[in-house]
Amino acid sequence: MAPISRLFDFIVIGGGSGGMACARRAASYGAKVAVIEGSGRLGGTCVNVGCVPKKVMFNGASIVEAIEDAKHYGITVDKHSFDWGFLKHARDEYVKRLNGIYERNLSKENVEYIDGTASFVSSTEIKVNDDVFKASHILIATGGHSVIPKIEGSEHGIDSDRFFDLETQPKKVAVVGSGYIGIELAGIFHALGSDVTVFTRTEHILRHHDSIIGDTMLAEMKRQGIKFEHNSSAQALKRIHGAELPLELSWGVAGTDKPASAAYDCVLWAIGRTPNTRALNLASVPGVALNKTGHIVADEYQNTGVKGVYSLGDVFGKSELTPVAIAAGRRLADRLFGGERFAGSKLDYANIPTVIFGHPTAGTIGLTEEQAKKQYGAEAIKVYQTRFTNMYNALTPFKPPTAMKLIVTGADEKVVGLHIIGRGCDEMLQGFGVAIKMGATKRDFDNCVAIHPTSSEELVTMR
Repeated sequence: MAPISRLFDFIVIGGGSGGMACARRAASYGAKVAVIEGSGRLGGTCVNVGCVPKKVMFNGASIVEAIEDAKHYGITVDKHSFDWGFLKHARDEYVKRLNGIYERNLSKENVEYIDGTASFVSSTEIKVNDDVFKASHILIATGGHSVIPKIEGSEHGIDSDRFFDLETQPKKVAVVGSGYIGIELAGIFHALGSDVTVFTRTEHILRHHDSIIGDTMLAEMKRQGIKFEHNSSAQALKRIHGAELPLELSWGVAGTDKPASAAYDCVLWAIGRTPNTRALNLASVPGVALNKTGHIVADEYQNTGVKGVYSLGDVFGKSELTPVAIAAGRRLADRLFGGERFAGSKLDYANIPTVIFGHPTAGTIGLTEEQAKKQYGAEAIKVYQTRFTNMYNALTPFKPPTAMKLIVTGADEKVVGLHIIGRGCDEMLQGFGVAIKMGATKRDFDNCVAIHPTSSEELVTMR
């Protein structure tokens, strides 16, 4: 006998930030909603193994840096030590509290939480274990996971998820990958006292960002003592039992035939992420297509090729950021269940601000200089930029740079790109993001009176 379907108005597959936001907004309109999550904890990558615990570790690393700076302000800190295990335990307890808050929020808003792995039976039916659930609207918000290189011994390394499982601090770390995840974790490891080497396939890092960010970050990380293996490609990882540094990483270098190798006690793969679609049984909904990167194809309204099936967040693959998934999810729920006034509701994916929690921090919104040249033509854009030392470092012997770039176009010099790196940039970007989203021009920036002494005043005084 076939299982009897339980009926809902809306089924959300994935209990991450985007799925949860969409489910709760839909329920607020009176829809009968279910969230299916198979990991055993709500919150997705961001809450459990991403933004939130990463920021806790970043904060710890920043405190250590501040203690090192204290002597230059006449403050004596006689002795300090760092306990990785203590911070891990406190961080994990904080995340656990957030998991509980997420679950209680679902309960308060009458959203049913179904624990298990979801797979499609048809475009309106989802199977979890032996149960079948039916809805006329189904959202796929299953997120993504780290890519592990297909080389010998790769299982001996860890990914960014397992970074948060480390019970003790590694002495010597290899970070393979130079995107924002690799750069953030490398900075945390180093600031907390590990010996760190970053492996990158080119001469550059953060290649998807404007060069002012990547080049400045690279120079400053090298000044701090982080080592880089440029033009490198990992070839094998071998475990050597009984050794103090038990992992031997071998890599090739472009332009040479001779491989190199070194020993570490932690090798972290940070070479990219890929969407979670394998368990979904998408063959049962043939109109739901995947693109060449494996992400689910959807339009600007999050509609897939099958009526009533939607996709957003990391599995959709456009601007893979938690606030983006949340915003897209809420707008989708508004459109589906909020009535006629939300009939055209959708997220505008242009000019989305984002921050890199590196050491130093960086922020970006809009087009890079190269993208602006390609879109408008090199003659049609103008670039304003500045470099200076944050006043925090006026009394320190080292002078980490702060660098800022504005990219404008047209006779009115509309701002189409803003890129900043240096102390405090993570907190200053949000307000400028509002201005750029509203269509601010260089003159609008100039007309804003500067706040002195701050780094952000440089953005309204550039010439």
